Amino acid sequence: MNKFALFGALALSLFSFTASADEAKPIRIGIEAGYPPFSMKTPDGKLTGFDVDLGNALCEQMQAKCTWVEQEFDGLIPALKVKKIDAILSSMTITDDRKKNVDFTIKYYHTPARFVMKAGTSIKDPLTELKGKKVGVLRASTHDRFATEVLVPAGIDLVRYGSQQEANLDMVSGRVDALLADSVNLDDGFLKTDAGKGFAFVGPEYNDPKYFGGGAGIAVRKGDQELAGKFNKAITEIRANGKYKQVQDKYFDFDVYGE
Repeated sequence: MNKFALFGALALSLFSFTASADEAKPIRIGIEAGYPPFSMKTPDGKLTGFDVDLGNALCEQMQAKCTWVEQEFDGLIPALKVKKIDAILSSMTITDDRKKNVDFTIKYYHTPARFVMKAGTSIKDPLTELKGKKVGVLRASTHDRFATEVLVPAGIDLVRYGSQQEANLDMVSGRVDALLADSVNLDDGFLKTDAGKGFAFVGPEYNDPKYFGGGAGIAVRKGDQELAGKFNKAITEIRANGKYKQVQDKYFDFDVYGE
């Protein structure tokens, strides 16, 4: 074998090795682990919840190896942009504002936002009746944006939290007067727990696409249409083959995918 042939063989071998390494490289999925029933931890510290089970089902459908990376919610997009993670699957709502920084898959669920206050409280118009009250929201969430642009100008005091569980705890202790968050998260992660006894939904549901987008999607880096396409295909496939419903029925008694 002459030196040119040897060089070619070595280059081909190196290329094959690199390609194989890339194929074997796991997809790093970012998640904020304090948003039950979508994301939470078992007593022994393992990640669980609808988002986690759905993500694992999608990775299985794609025949891809995936790893979960925990991050506070407001740090997820920055982590994606600096390539600490490859995707975000953490109940992140698809909005035009977020699309300036990331690309999204199609939705994988869609539920409305609601307020929670002490049981027995009657609220018809939160914008007028909550004036001067403290409302807790998850920092950098769609609820944060809605509260910042709509509630604060109406004279409502906004308190931001790094996790929904922190907000729930302050609600119980009386540090805030109301919570605004995803209705399913508030119901399953708070109202149906011992800590949520004595609290209830108040006021209307909020679905304004300007603030609450078109459902929760998986975020990927700008321009990474290859990964987004793989997730889209997998979402469509598990919706068709029954796996989505299997995961959904573990946590909900209704169609969380929405309209």
